[in-house]
Amino acid sequence: MGTEFGRNRVTTSRMPQWLRRRPKESPDGELRRETLLTAAAAAGLPLSPAAHPIGYRCSCDRVGCPTPARHPLSFAWQTQSTTDRSQVERWVRDQPEANFITATGMVLDVLDVPLDAGRSALERLLAQGIDVGPVARSGEDRMLFFTATRGTPEDEDEWWPCELDCHPETMDEHPGLRWHCRGSYVLVPPARLPGGASVDWVRGLEHQLPDPLTLLETLTDACARYAGDHGPEAGAVAWPLGR
Repeated sequence: MGTEFGRNRVTTSRMPQWLRRRPKESPDGELRRETLLTAAAAAGLPLSPAAHPIGYRCSCDRVGCPTPARHPLSFAWQTQSTTDRSQVERWVRDQPEANFITATGMVLDVLDVPLDAGRSALERLLAQGIDVGPVARSGEDRMLFFTATRGTPEDEDEWWPCELDCHPETMDEHPGLRWHCRGSYVLVPPARLPGGASVDWVRGLEHQLPDPLTLLETLTDACARYAGDHGPEAGAVAWPLGR
């Protein structure tokens, strides 16, 4: 993922304020958008254009779109996704309103948890000195932990595609931890969501992708405590713990 630089330790007392801080608006938002997206491609994230919000609606023509502004533009997004900087630059300039997704299960996986659970887990992980990779805040309800992918093992029985857990269009049915791996995708910051929400980096791509298993216990524990505070439905886990 590249050499780490500028990693600053955040103390426990400062963590809640830091996580709630909104990124400053750039004087040239389009330049900042292109810079962040090309940096994501350069860091190895395979990108593909996605829909964007129009008010509270999606830019696609699908009536009642179940994931407004959160899905790829092309059904061929898995083969279309690329790290080619020139191609990403063309997409950004030709489609100035588009969000972008990154395909998971190729270079990276993403552990997707409720925002409150993610906040407490991130604070705990950093306090323990565990290497945490890039982290993004998705709107007002989710936090995304970017990790190295587990890839495709020699024994297919030891792994499963994301569709066995949740498909991107059925994620509302899985409010607990979601492991985005083969066959899934997530929005890449900066991205806009309906109603003025956004997807933004909390920790940037200068941080190396960790092994997902180094974060998993803390994240599942935080999700379990979140479920206890918000009722059993909040704790539904999107991947099979027994496998």
